[in-house]
Amino acid sequence: MTERVVLAYSGGLDTSVAIPYLAEETGAEVIAVAVDVGQGGEDLDAIRQRALDCGAVESEVVDARDEFAAGYCLPAIRANALYMDRYPLVSALSRPLIVKHLVAAARKHGGTIVSHGCTGKGNDQVRFEVGLGALAPDLRIVAPARDYAWTRDKAIAFAEEKGLPIDVSAKSPYSIDQNLWGRAVETGFLEDIWNGPVEDLYSYTADPTQERDPDEVVITFDAGVPVAIDGETVTPYQAILELNRRAGAQGVGRLDMVEDRLVGIKSREVYEAPGAIALITAHQELEAVTVERDLARFKRGVDQRWGELVYDGLWYSPLKSSLDAFIDDAQRHVTGEVRLTLHGGRATVTGRRSEASLYDFGMATYDTGDTFDQSLAKGFVQLWGLPSKMAAARDARLGGC
Repeated sequence: MTERVVLAYSGGLDTSVAIPYLAEETGAEVIAVAVDVGQGGEDLDAIRQRALDCGAVESEVVDARDEFAAGYCLPAIRANALYMDRYPLVSALSRPLIVKHLVAAARKHGGTIVSHGCTGKGNDQVRFEVGLGALAPDLRIVAPARDYAWTRDKAIAFAEEKGLPIDVSAKSPYSIDQNLWGRAVETGFLEDIWNGPVEDLYSYTADPTQERDPDEVVITFDAGVPVAIDGETVTPYQAILELNRRAGAQGVGRLDMVEDRLVGIKSREVYEAPGAIALITAHQELEAVTVERDLARFKRGVDQRWGELVYDGLWYSPLKSSLDAFIDDAQRHVTGEVRLTLHGGRATVTGRRSEASLYDFGMATYDTGDTFDQSLAKGFVQLWGLPSKMAAARDARLGGC
């Protein structure tokens, strides 16, 4: 019986060439699976047909935009997920969803091998393969670009030799990955980290230096979930889409950073994530109003670890699952509204309100009506500083030892 290999298919040169190449190298039939996570671009029916024209015996396209927003981007909002305190996990969030659909296709079509187009230098090989190992450890994995030292020059020559129906002439100077949550750009002249990004690099965001009127938006959350924008009910997908449009028009969400890759190298990346940055900014502010101090302090550490796990390809790990349960519980009272002003590349909080607010005006005010009993403060300060005072006295007694 002929084996079948399920290929994560994008419709581009590398994965199109991979179809006949994998068939030759493995002797297997190829099933192409393209997953729509809001990346835009070509019509998915055209991508599906291209896979068949390149030799796939089956070709599937999966509309996973709502699933991606609700099941992957939404948890990132609730976790305030920013790798290295900046990067909102644009590519990392999509990989476990794609893995899930690759496994489903393998089960449906009797596949025994899964293939992806990642190189041995990046993070995505880890995200694909660790995820596959968690969901379907019986499936074998083949990565042509890594396992067979497959280069772009070889891919172009192979495509021309086989007469594949793909354009091999156009070559972007950048490597780009994009989806609903954002857009990642690398390579080319960006590899010299002294070179500044140029304007034609951007697609999701307008130039933030251009003169335009500010845009004020009110985001409503229910238990950490964005449920309305300016009073209009939205799904997570609609919320991200709308804020990509409005925040993007104000140049919000541009990032230029050198990040620590999982494989041990530092990599220069330029990101655009207008909706992600606006939503996380608003969510963080609502947490500041509604989450008790010690829980908030502890959650900041959980959020950081959650982001690291997802970046490192451990979406399906036991620790990630347990952190999800903690975050879910911590979101019980994160309900209310946050007002943002989008302007000049920034999403600035200008107002917040919540029935679950822990902010007490009477306790906070310095004016008439102050309900805070200041007579209690003196004793509190003395007791709070007592351990440090005693340690200092000990050190003085022992001569600073």
